Amino acid sequence: MKPICLISFLLLCISANAQMECMLGVGGKDNETITKVFELTEEQQENLKNWSAELKVRNDLLREKAQYLMKKNEESSPEVLVTVSVEYQVILDSMKQNIRMMDKRLLGTFSETQYERYSKLCNQMTMRPIYVNKSVDEN
Repeated sequence: MKPICLISFLLLCISANAQMECMLGVGGKDNETITKVFELTEEQQENLKNWSAELKVRNDLLREKAQYLMKKNEESSPEVLVTVSVEYQVILDSMKQNIRMMDKRLLGTFSETQYERYSKLCNQMTMRPIYVNKSVDEN
């Protein structure tokens, strides 16, 4: 019985440490909400608009690549489909990285007050805020 309890406890600790990252969602449907909640300046709003457009272009290209991959392999054998699924996951991961990159760019423009608000909201949702090193300017 003790090994079962120990394993359960370890799994609980691991899942507690594996918090999801708190994404803003730049480029999604919530740009207006982001603007209102964080009271973005005119410059930040312009950046948000531009980065949203950039994200759309980047992810549209990846989406087309994924669609081509699926269409090309729709009649493939199970062995080939396993390989295709790995390639498809790489494309999805790239899209997620693009979203995170744009969120991080916007967070890098946040004032101390805006970033504190973001951190508090993340903590309320038990999500991990994206850390932004203010000494490095990606723009």
